[in-house]
Amino acid sequence: MAVQDSALQPELESGRPSTPLRAANAARNGLALILKTNTGRVAFAIVLVHVLVAILGHWITPYPPTEYDLPNRFSGPTAEHWLGTDDKGRDVLSRVLAGSRSIVWIATLGTILGVTLGTIVGVTSGYFGGKTDQIIMRFVDWFLAIPSLLLAILVINMSRQRFSDLDESWLVILTIGISFMPNNSRVIRSAALAIKPLEFVQSARLRGEPTIYIMFREILPNVLPVVAVEAAIRLSFALLLTAGLGFLGLGVQPPSSDWGLMVSENFRHIGQVPLAALAPGLAMASLVVGINLLADGIRQAQNLPDTGGS
Repeated sequence: MAVQDSALQPELESGRPSTPLRAANAARNGLALILKTNTGRVAFAIVLVHVLVAILGHWITPYPPTEYDLPNRFSGPTAEHWLGTDDKGRDVLSRVLAGSRSIVWIATLGTILGVTLGTIVGVTSGYFGGKTDQIIMRFVDWFLAIPSLLLAILVINMSRQRFSDLDESWLVILTIGISFMPNNSRVIRSAALAIKPLEFVQSARLRGEPTIYIMFREILPNVLPVVAVEAAIRLSFALLLTAGLGFLGLGVQPPSSDWGLMVSENFRHIGQVPLAALAPGLAMASLVVGINLLADGIRQAQNLPDTGGS
């Protein structure tokens, strides 16, 4: 997955570096452009609803999400339980609402960690070039050879043995960050390579500016649009990976109301209470679709090529 040089064409044509103020203005203008399209408005609304539910979920649940009510287990939708109850009599709607928080914040923090690591590695590799670039990219290629889910399972199992007291949520966050760093770094490296030969970067080098200053004050602001799109794309993958780990029993543990865990607990009873397994799956699907649409909107607003999210 490579970013073409044309991804940064608006900045390159001006020959001027981005500044934090220009980056903030670009973000505001980008959001305005996204909201001008029907797709952008729908995507923004979907994501906003999920964010609000993640923040307020525990306060708007009609019932305690972990409370057992065995006499009412396997109940279908009723006036009291809109989505029915699961195999332990817990209210499905309450568990879906409460489960939003864990999966959203775990995926978001994991994505931030992965994109941050990838940006540091990518900018460093792109700026130094030569043997340094080759060594870093061979290290990245080694990670890319391992599927994300397999790498996640390895990291979690190894971390559990070494850090038995560490909360499962932080293990998943660490896993997502490590799993997503390689792809992120390759994308950011390509963008940094397009910026490196420009006049303002060379001028900074001739002025004797420190390497750190050039990398993070001259190059980094100009690749932020690419970072934003990459973060949005990776967030949807992070949500699916978090849910997948929960389904496999490697994420948040019972009795927490994680969406992946809910599907794992209830798919055996899908014939009796289909909504207990389908509701968290549909909630996940709507959030991933909303984020993907929003990522497309960001890319179009910034005039960036489609990176494919691979």
